[in-house]
Amino acid sequence: MLNVAGLVKAVPGGRTLFEGIDLALAAGEFVAVTGESGAGKSTLLNLIAGLDSPDAGMVSIDGTNIASLDDDGRTRLRRDHIGFVFQAFHVLPHLDLAHNVALPLALQGRDPQEALHAAETMLASVGLGGRGDAYPRELSGGELQRVAVARALVHGPGLILADEPTGNLDPDTAARTLALFVERVRDTGAAVVLVTHSRVAAAAADRELVLTPTGLVQRG
Repeated sequence: MLNVAGLVKAVPGGRTLFEGIDLALAAGEFVAVTGESGAGKSTLLNLIAGLDSPDAGMVSIDGTNIASLDDDGRTRLRRDHIGFVFQAFHVLPHLDLAHNVALPLALQGRDPQEALHAAETMLASVGLGGRGDAYPRELSGGELQRVAVARALVHGPGLILADEPTGNLDPDTAARTLALFVERVRDTGAAVVLVTHSRVAAAAADRELVLTPTGLVQRG
């Protein structure tokens, strides 16, 4: 599903953030990426998603080299193959929960009623059944993160990228949200790259990789 080879990225000013990043991930594999603040963990996710471009190296998703695609092609690849869970939720405040979750399906051109039905089903699976007509301002932080998880999974992507998905939550809410996230992604069989500072979150993955300036190093 995911193949990253020889990835290099520098920051403004010319300092190399990291180099020699290699990562292969099959369907159903779940890895956590940890490392010091400023190591480039979020940058790595953005490179994998095609939201940023590496200085060298290659990212391939489902057999497609991202570098071979134009902007529209990268947008379609993200739309069809990737689900992104952001630390800051990025739930749209002017849309109710059902339309927030249905957004990936709408972008795929799915029938609106089918998309909303799928969104309501996914909301129920994350413990928010019957809340589709509520608005983000009515929800707690933990509930908003569950909406973000539902939105990332609703279109059945093969690859889930999660950037500190429990970082803004209190410990109890974080634990519940993490358990729900793990359950849902296990059910879908998606490959997962989870960036986190949390030892608890990292322990939920099949393996933990530490991001260093010279590559990903397996912990333990």
